Amino acid sequence: MPLSHISTTINDDTFALLQLGEPRAQRQLYDAFAPKMYALCLRYSSGRLEAEDMLQEGFIKVFQNIHLFRNEGSLEGWMRRIFVTTVIENIRKRTFWQKLESSAIDREPETELSGFEYLSLKDLLKMIQGLSDGYRTVFNLYVIEGYGHAEIAKLLNISEGTSKSQLSRAKQILQKTLLSR
Repeated sequence: MPLSHISTTINDDTFALLQLGEPRAQRQLYDAFAPKMYALCLRYSSGRLEAEDMLQEGFIKVFQNIHLFRNEGSLEGWMRRIFVTTVIENIRKRTFWQKLESSAIDREPETELSGFEYLSLKDLLKMIQGLSDGYRTVFNLYVIEGYGHAEIAKLLNISEGTSKSQLSRAKQILQKTLLSR
């Protein structure tokens, strides 16, 4: 199957070499997708070094599992799922989830985030990185990656209520940080 819809920099020959573990083909894939995957890792990490570790770990998994890519959908989408799983695994290793009582969820109104259009991407990323692991992870999965609370709960092995409360708290903290600027 032609891979032209996957990437303009990864052709059929390169993909075949990737499946054989050819280092030059791996480097080409890395060069083509590292910036996007690094940005994903950076959103979930507490800083640059942690994001770089997640990036390397994610690419190792991609290279080890490239034979599983079935050319159904985009290679980038397939890789993105691997990277999201990788960052979640890293977070699970080091995080204690802050669980709220279910009654607290009902009492806390959803907050609207306004004013973000006036922030630079660097400032926004810094604010998101300032959140605790739980808040940052749920915020990224829900707001940026587009997962629903049921999916997040399953991915993180938490309840939907915890997912909702983590998102609510993250939004409140970000709004408070934004208003104090």
